Amino acid sequence: MHRRITLGLFASTMAVSALAAEPRGFDVQHYATTLDLDIAATQLRGETLVRFNATAPLSQLVLDSGELVIDSATHAGEALRFQQADGKLTVNLAQPLAAGEQASVQLRYHGKPRFGLEFAPARNEAYTVFSTEQWMPSINAPDERATLLLALRLPKGLRTAAVGDALPSRQLPDGRIEHRWQLRAPMPGYVYGFAAAPYRHVQQAHGAGRLHYYALDRSEAELSQLFAATGEMLDFFAERAGLAYQGDYRQALVERTIGQEMAGLSLMSEAYGKQVLADASQTGLIAHEAAHQWWGNRVTCAGWEHFWLNEGFANFMTAAWLQHSQGEVAYQAMVQGWEQRVLALRAKGADRALVYPNWDKPTSDDRAVVYRKGAYVLHRLRLELGEEVFWRGLRAYTQANDGKSVVTADFQTAMEAAAGRSLQGFFDAWVYGVGGEVG
Repeated sequence: MHRRITLGLFASTMAVSALAAEPRGFDVQHYATTLDLDIAATQLRGETLVRFNATAPLSQLVLDSGELVIDSATHAGEALRFQQADGKLTVNLAQPLAAGEQASVQLRYHGKPRFGLEFAPARNEAYTVFSTEQWMPSINAPDERATLLLALRLPKGLRTAAVGDALPSRQLPDGRIEHRWQLRAPMPGYVYGFAAAPYRHVQQAHGAGRLHYYALDRSEAELSQLFAATGEMLDFFAERAGLAYQGDYRQALVERTIGQEMAGLSLMSEAYGKQVLADASQTGLIAHEAAHQWWGNRVTCAGWEHFWLNEGFANFMTAAWLQHSQGEVAYQAMVQGWEQRVLALRAKGADRALVYPNWDKPTSDDRAVVYRKGAYVLHRLRLELGEEVFWRGLRAYTQANDGKSVVTADFQTAMEAAAGRSLQGFFDAWVYGVGGEVG
């Protein structure tokens, strides 16, 4: 995943290993969002109900709202005062809440997103690109988990793929179709999303669920071919995580994207699909997004300063999948690529500790640290501990933190428990510092 914007992180020194995001005074429990999408005009109108609990005395609800224009905020039909500034929406509650009390706010809004929601009118397509606050006022932070009820109002003839379970759709009086989805497991808002277009659709049984593939430019046979390894990938990651995959899994090819994971849904580009059809070995991106269903979605970094716990893990698990499916040569090729990138970072003085003091304005080198050095450090830890201990520790870490947001210290604790010894020297050199010897 590539994050375009990040918000509200603590700055600190090495003590950042124990920090999460700044307390908000409330905890969102559920969003219910209805979107009217006008693909030809590249604009939306929306309505979102936010249900939340106060975790401290609370008089204002503060959400990320990107460039959306908020038209109204209400509670039980009563208008609420609100302000927007710097991508934030501040709603004054009708009355202050005590810690433990629950309330809800209804928001109506419109917008013409420049990013976050992509429109491709020539393809009659719309799809999301991570910045959820650009299409739904929400909390853009990885430590905030909530359930979601999503309704998409679209012309007839379109098919949708979205997070959660599909609910029965209904026809509106104007002839449009309202597609409805329910995400029952609380997830971070940045993994909410959808894709809509007149897609071809293939579905296949997998365990207790189903696999779904969507694309405009590919035939059903091509879809089955390019996603042929998906079921085996999910089984491999489930075994390594010690946690079975839950529910259906959807993958869609959209006009363009670098690839993005959502809760039970991954998007890749049409160009990438063409690449895989030409060379069946090029399944790394499919594996990367599938790995995120565990490392990133179910176990999520508590703040973006610990982003390597999402992306370094997904990159490493991609290599582990290639080792399993294509052999040791494929794995070592990935390792050598990481190693050369770390050496290049060091040569230009751009190497950094994996735990960042903040992640507000990451450079391409910073992303290389998180994605590629992060994966390389996991490889080095694998060598340090050996196969049995490393994978046992990784399973214990994943199982213990399923449905939670974590910091790097949580991973260190799990790996030390598996090893039966301190790994402080390794973590000081490789994770909290830049002293690890490459090669």
